Amino acid sequence: MTATDLIPAPPLTPPRPHASPARRTRHVGSFRQRRAAVGDAREIDGVYNVDDQLEVRLLDDLRRDDADIRGIVLQILMWDVEVPADLIDVKVTDGWVTLKGDVSYQFESDAAFEDVAGLLGVVGVTNQIRVTTP
Repeated sequence: MTATDLIPAPPLTPPRPHASPARRTRHVGSFRQRRAAVGDAREIDGVYNVDDQLEVRLLDDLRRDDADIRGIVLQILMWDVEVPADLIDVKVTDGWVTLKGDVSYQFESDAAFEDVAGLLGVVGVTNQIRVTTP
């Protein structure tokens, strides 16, 4: 992890005696940072829901063409032994990756999502992989 992967801690108000939803409206530099910020918000005592409105804004030198992202995603899925890459279709639009297909187990769908979520240049992931009973 490098210093650019870290995001500053957002200013948070102390937890109130009663539970309340947390709302974050900030910009982050990667999808990985967005997931980390939402995960951190969920860990705060008294927060029962996180209204995730974080927007990923990539710097120009971190942007990749959709075709490049798609190619990298397909390669990574093929390298992961937990993912049946031949059953998953990948589409990329403006850095947003959509995974579609049918797999036999939930861990296969989860592994595909995790493989894609940390890639440089990805601004979001929609996992439409269905788990069907083998």
